Amino acid sequence: MDRASLADFLRRRREALRPEDVGLPPGARRRAPGLRREEVAALAVMSTDYYTRLEQQRGPQPSEQMLASLARALRLTGDERAYLFRVAGRGTPASVSTATHVAPALLRVLDRLDDTPALILSDLGETLVQNQMAAALFGDETGYTGLARSGIYRWFTDPSERLRYPEGDRDRQSRAQVANLRAAYGSMGPQSRAGELVRALRKASAEFAELWERHEVAKRFEDHKTLIHPELGAIEVDCQVLFTEDQSQALLVLTAAPHTEGYEKLRLLAVLGRQRFTDAEIN
Repeated sequence: MDRASLADFLRRRREALRPEDVGLPPGARRRAPGLRREEVAALAVMSTDYYTRLEQQRGPQPSEQMLASLARALRLTGDERAYLFRVAGRGTPASVSTATHVAPALLRVLDRLDDTPALILSDLGETLVQNQMAAALFGDETGYTGLARSGIYRWFTDPSERLRYPEGDRDRQSRAQVANLRAAYGSMGPQSRAGELVRALRKASAEFAELWERHEVAKRFEDHKTLIHPELGAIEVDCQVLFTEDQSQALLVLTAAPHTEGYEKLRLLAVLGRQRFTDAEIN
C-alpha cells in the first residue's frame, strides 16, 4: 500500500470536483476548492474520520468494497479506479465490473435529476444507484446482496416484488425481465454472472424456466407504464432510458406529463420523500 500516493490521489480528485458535479447544492462560499472531506465521506458512506485519516496517510488499508465506494463518490473513470486499487495495495481489478462501478457519464446525468425518479441499472437488473425520488417510489434497492441484487431474480423469487405493478401487467413484465436477461446472457456467456443467474432461476421458478425456453431477446423498457405505490396508489409514468456505449448500464428516468394525475402524484412524492403517510393526509 502506497499511503502517500493514495492520500495525494484522493485529495487531488476531491479538489477537482465541485458540489454540483455530484448533485450537491453549491452552498456558501468555500475557502478551499473542491468538495469537503465530509462530503466525500457521506457520498462514500463512510465516517469523515476514516476518510480524513486516508488523506493524512494514517488510515488502515481500505477494503475492496471501500475502494469501490470511494471510486463512485469521486466519479472515477475505469482507469482512475484501477489506479486507486493499485496504490491501495489491492492490485488491479481484472475488469471494471458493472456490479461495482457506475459509469461516470451516467452518474453526471443522475446527479442533476432531483425532481423525478431516476436510477442506474446494470444489465442484470441490479440497481447500482438511485436518487431520492426513486427511493421514495421503489424503496431502497441498493442494499441487496448475492443473487437478490438483481431485480430479475427478485421478480421470480419474491412475490412482494410484483406488487408495484398492476396484476394485469405482470405477465408482460415477466416476459420483459426474461428477455432482458437473455440479452445479457448472450453477451456475457454461460460462465458469467448472467449464467449463474439463469441457472439459479431455472431451478427456483417454473415460470422463468418456461419463459426462458421461448428465446425472446430484447432490452425492454416500456415507454409508458403504471406503477403501484403503497400509499399513492397507481402512478402512470413515461420511461426514458440512456445506455452506456456498451449497453452494460442504463439510466432509467421516470416522468409524467404535466397536468396529469401521475404528475401531481410525483410532485407529492417529491415533497414527502420516503416517509410513510396515511390516506387521511392524502385526502
